[in-house]
Amino acid sequence: MQKMLSSFVSTALATSLAVAFPAYAAGAASAPIVKEAPLRAHLSFLSSDLLEGRGTGQRGGDLTVAYLEAQALAAGLKPGNGESFRQSVKIAGVKSTPTTSSVALEAGGKAQSLAFGKDWVWAPGDARDVHAMDAELVFVGYGITAPEEGWDDYKDMDVKGKVVVMMVNDPAPTAAEPNRFNGKGLTYYGRWTYKFEEAARQGAAGVLLIHTDASASYGWSVVQNSWLAERFQLAQGKRGASMEGWMTEAAARTLFAAAGEDLDLLRTAAETKNFKPVALKAKVKGEMKAAVRMVEQFNVAGVVPGTDPKLKDEVVIYSAHWDHLGKQGNGDDNIYNGAVDNASGSAGLLAMAQEAVRAPARRSQMFLWVAAEEQGLLGSAAYASSPLWPANKTAANLNLDSLNFVGAAKDIGTKGSERTELGAMADATAKAMGLAVRTPEPDLAGGYFRSDHFSFAKAGIPAFSIEGGKDYVKDVEGAKAKQAAYRARYHQVGDEYDPTWDLSGMVQQAQFTLNLGLRVANAPAMPAWKAGDAFGKIRASAK
Repeated sequence: MQKMLSSFVSTALATSLAVAFPAYAAGAASAPIVKEAPLRAHLSFLSSDLLEGRGTGQRGGDLTVAYLEAQALAAGLKPGNGESFRQSVKIAGVKSTPTTSSVALEAGGKAQSLAFGKDWVWAPGDARDVHAMDAELVFVGYGITAPEEGWDDYKDMDVKGKVVVMMVNDPAPTAAEPNRFNGKGLTYYGRWTYKFEEAARQGAAGVLLIHTDASASYGWSVVQNSWLAERFQLAQGKRGASMEGWMTEAAARTLFAAAGEDLDLLRTAAETKNFKPVALKAKVKGEMKAAVRMVEQFNVAGVVPGTDPKLKDEVVIYSAHWDHLGKQGNGDDNIYNGAVDNASGSAGLLAMAQEAVRAPARRSQMFLWVAAEEQGLLGSAAYASSPLWPANKTAANLNLDSLNFVGAAKDIGTKGSERTELGAMADATAKAMGLAVRTPEPDLAGGYFRSDHFSFAKAGIPAFSIEGGKDYVKDVEGAKAKQAAYRARYHQVGDEYDPTWDLSGMVQQAQFTLNLGLRVANAPAMPAWKAGDAFGKIRASAK
């Protein structure tokens, strides 16, 4: 192991950034410098087969927590939860058992020949192992209830005891309403997590989402990999509907046609506020079974105490999720290593923590590795509901998820920071490093709602994820090709560490995050949300 780790040692970031960005060199002497060698070593180990893909509820996940805990202690961090680095996260593990289930879709009085995994997937949303289903299907458009938009896809229909079928994403802007639902950008109403939550609030017995690559922003294989494996939900708090699932667009077309409806016509009608739910001549019928178990996972939290007598009671939180998809199936390669997603972010936090302890800030700083992000932001949601540091004393959450493995860039991504005063602070931080802040593009895939910072934002804490640069310094076309090629490895067994990776961009991203965090930690006041922001209203109401 020592030989393997020593081979990863390379030129420190201080030298590489000083050459690429002279403006950065001026303050480098006194500032904490994130180093490539420890980041690379942590990345290599966290994404190795030894940790078996860091699966939730799996042996590899337990080993990962033990490693993070040991490394946090070695870095000099103080335990974030009393005398412990661990925060318990109680989770229900659910794995559908289609071979012992008889549940099926019926339309026009006939059972539809749909194969689990190939055509549709489902699981209980309430962690119960058996459900007897006999429920009518109702198409509810986008499944959105948004009073501020004058939108209600459930109007005039009581869906209690029914299974609602809906589209992913949210209504597209029109010439008359170019800014409805954030224009071209996706809102939280478009996320599958919201769809399930709202269906449960409406009392639905089940919810099935219609998948398309464009609306989900990923292929059906991503859905398959998640839903063929064991899935997880928080064991405490509100439960979901009896059935939660997806179906392919082809399966939906077949189902709707058998029920005497035209899917395209209904989707067109669902683009207007006047849309009303449509009862389908179809139902879900049969017994749905799943294997259910209760598991305990852990967030790992370590703290660098602040130096100011008063401000040390406030904290800046750096976060990254430690989990990936673990081991699945019995093939020759059944380990989903998750090197980029998100061994990179976890390794980045470890490398940052090693430097942060050398130069404490006025406010305290917490390094937080959260569990079960791939299962729906569960670890960060558990933290937000039972924070180790009071939410009203938490200045910001800066999240790292899937770092830049391609190479150093001239820019940095701060999408979401514009919602708060973090935006101006991020701009100043980038300028001091000789970087440009990338102009935010419309958030077509709803990225702001898909990473752990969102759990903090929902609690009223200013939060966003720092994204890697795209204006690469070296071999621009080759770098872009490498980044584009990663799309095919996302959530696949091919997301593996490559020792030939140029990690200068990854270290750059971690350095920017630490620099921004220190700026927040040393500022006279905590950053505020911009006026009118929905999440800012949460913090304002808590004061």
